[in-house]
Amino acid sequence: MLAVRIDPEIEKRLTALAEETGRTKTFYARKAILAHLDDLEDFYLAEERMRDFRSEDAIPLADLKRGLGLED
Repeated sequence: MLAVRIDPEIEKRLTALAEETGRTKTFYARKAILAHLDDLEDFYLAEERMRDFRSEDAIPLADLKRGLGLED
């Protein structure tokens, strides 16, 4: 169970969409959460990895290109 407070204008838009399409507001809330959950997880994972990043772990771009066979 999840309770979410939303701005009255968003509530109005959500209600109108639900009425026009015959779907529930819950349907659209669930769809919106699922659409953005992967992005949010990726963002926080990247943020965490950046906190753990050490400059000595960096690879110069030229070395990376050479290692991947992408030299100019």
